[in-house]
Amino acid sequence: MSIYFRLLTIWFVTNLVISTNGEIFTSMMNVRQAIDTERKLIYHLKTYIEQETERLRDIQRFYAKVFQLHSTVYTRLAGAAAANPLVAFTLIKRLHSEWPNVVYSNEAQENIQVLRSGYGGVEGSLPKHEDVQGAAQGLMRLQDVYSLRLEGLVRGNFQRLTNQGNTVDIYRPPVPIPLSGDDCFLVGKVAYDVEDYYHSVQWLEESVRLFRDSGLAWMPENEGSLEDALDHLAFSHFKTGNISYALRLSQELLRHDPLNGRVLLNVEKYERLLVENPPVATTASVLKRPSTTYLRTRDAYEKLCQTQGSQPKQYEDPELFCDYFTNGSPALLLRPVRREVVSFQPYVVLYHNFTTDSEAESIKKLAEPALRRSVVASGENQSTVDYRISKSAWLKETAHPSIGRLDERIQALTGLNVQHPYAEYLQVVNYGIGGHYEPHFDHATSESSPLYRLKTGNRVATFMIYLSAVDAGGSTAFIYANFSVPVVQNAALFWWNLYRNGQGNGDTLHAGCPVLVGDKWVANKWIHEYGQEFQRPCSPNPEE
Repeated sequence: MSIYFRLLTIWFVTNLVISTNGEIFTSMMNVRQAIDTERKLIYHLKTYIEQETERLRDIQRFYAKVFQLHSTVYTRLAGAAAANPLVAFTLIKRLHSEWPNVVYSNEAQENIQVLRSGYGGVEGSLPKHEDVQGAAQGLMRLQDVYSLRLEGLVRGNFQRLTNQGNTVDIYRPPVPIPLSGDDCFLVGKVAYDVEDYYHSVQWLEESVRLFRDSGLAWMPENEGSLEDALDHLAFSHFKTGNISYALRLSQELLRHDPLNGRVLLNVEKYERLLVENPPVATTASVLKRPSTTYLRTRDAYEKLCQTQGSQPKQYEDPELFCDYFTNGSPALLLRPVRREVVSFQPYVVLYHNFTTDSEAESIKKLAEPALRRSVVASGENQSTVDYRISKSAWLKETAHPSIGRLDERIQALTGLNVQHPYAEYLQVVNYGIGGHYEPHFDHATSESSPLYRLKTGNRVATFMIYLSAVDAGGSTAFIYANFSVPVVQNAALFWWNLYRNGQGNGDTLHAGCPVLVGDKWVANKWIHEYGQEFQRPCSPNPEE
């Protein structure tokens, strides 16, 4: 392998690791842009391969010419060959100039410099280390929330085990994309680096298996190796209490790297611990997922996400219904909206075909240039957090006539005043890899919330429009109310956040489930209390 290609690989990995301000993983729009970026790199690499192939072809031709002279003329004629002045001249000329021209040719450096120049042209738009971490964490999030079988995921399929032990396909892609040993190593190392040994053990086990199956062939693009995976896996097992297996893995690692002093010390340590505390013969230990304190509703949330909106609750309540709805608005008399009442407590309705495909595409195009990492209220400020992975943009009604028309339609359908500042500008959101928003309230639960900066009270209602379809996942789950609503392209979901007495409705605790496969876009219109005095009068009754 060319030393220059090895240097390029090292240079690429170094640049990938030292950068820290990535945002690509938070939006599928940016992932699509990254695909276009890699297309440019493919073109530059193809050009480099063609140039290098031509250079090597020239070297092969020179080699064949010289080899033929030695295997025919010089060997057959022996001493007589040197007596021929033409043979002598061409030999001297070849050794004086042709060999140095081949050995010290700058063509290889020039070719690699062209490749590096092309790479440099797109380097600023390449994923950063934070993107690698975020994408890996997205995969682990999907694994957890949807109870995915890691063995199937590594093979490119999205499957989970039922309580009866059967394998069920959640989503089977038309073209499965399997992961390599190096892919699994990177995910496992991301977990390892934050001492998440529950995930690091699982992913590094797959990495070791795949590296073994590959025949230990080194590949220049790999960041890890079998030795790296064994090293991290052994320590992960040690941290989970499986010292016997940690010892076996460390001994295997020493067969590949017998002079590794640190691993030799680990082996001594593990052997001593096993002598002091001999393992009890039991069945194979089972990894237990760590409990969480910050997300008390985790089990209910994940169970609802796994239903993907297919739970039978809607069909068990005979009072739920569908109809064509006008809300008494003249604007809707000729084009009533198909309404599906999903729940009465809290009151949640789904308006089908609220937008058209062209309107949805227009809104997404308008938002794309302004998309920024989504934030959440944190005291009096706002900040980015791991429990909300998406990008968002705010569109005023003046951004395009279609936004104004959308506001008019929302106002006609809800009867509420949606003009600023009585409602917030339209927020357009694009979710990222495993993009989600864990259980939260849309209304403020603290007097110091930045939501009150509009001076128009709390968020009384939410109007959320699904601007796209997804292949799997992405449902909106209402945790305490125990139902979820799947992504329905062009439909809009509406619910009241507050009771008529101004108190928050606890049953509106909801979440955006992680997007398993697909590109999820939504548009949110949050309507505030002030300006709705006649549209939704107050009431002291806490049940209204």
